Amino acid sequence: MVAGLSDEWGGTGWDSQARLVRGRWVDRRPRRPEVAVRLLTETRLMPWLAPRLPLPVPIPHVLHQEPLVVRHEVVVGEPLETFDAVGGRTLGAFLRALHAVDRAEAVRHGAPPPREALRERAATVKDFRTRVVPLLPDERRDAASALLDAVAALPARALVHGDLGPEHVLVRDGAVSGVIDFGDAHVGDPALDLAWALHDAPQAFAQAVAAEYGVAQELTERALLWHRLGPWHEVTYGLDTGDPDTVRCGLEGVLARLPA
Repeated sequence: MVAGLSDEWGGTGWDSQARLVRGRWVDRRPRRPEVAVRLLTETRLMPWLAPRLPLPVPIPHVLHQEPLVVRHEVVVGEPLETFDAVGGRTLGAFLRALHAVDRAEAVRHGAPPPREALRERAATVKDFRTRVVPLLPDERRDAASALLDAVAALPARALVHGDLGPEHVLVRDGAVSGVIDFGDAHVGDPALDLAWALHDAPQAFAQAVAAEYGVAQELTERALLWHRLGPWHEVTYGLDTGDPDTVRCGLEGVLARLPA
């Protein structure tokens, strides 16, 4: 099975639309011009990266240049919904392998390098200060600003997926069967990929990820910072698209995750 895909252009992704072709291929096209660069990056990075990972991942190629469409063979499965220790160990092993690949080689195959990732992070933090912090209650703004300061100072030292959540981890016949959506892959902080798994997944799953990966306390603490930052993106997405419900939901998440 292929979750959420049909033979019509659709999908709920923020960055691209997708359709299933003859039950075998997934075609993707960008929703915005800047996303086209990311899709093209995937066509360079993923053929090199895929053989180095212990789970199937998409390996896209350019199908059409104008308008841009990239195609990859289906990675079969449904989004992760059952969070057991076996799945946690499988994901922990996957992330350990991903973060261990040669980052210089990853950059040579198209991954955004650390300086570019840090520059983009700085721009994002600045945008959050400008547009999100003023929407928060006065008494929470100091904590929000401290979070942004901490995130801005985090390292960029390994190739990361960049947008890892249960919707991007696939399961087939009860076992983790693949990881998808590498459009945000870059050389960044490996704690980013552990944020959801360690701080928003059920305990047995989180503990299994940590044990298999070999997570140290300092990495857990950095992952918590990234977890707290997650809803901020929802706020700015809602502002960009004129969707007040998304903004409201995002702000609720920001406040819920900020330390008291």
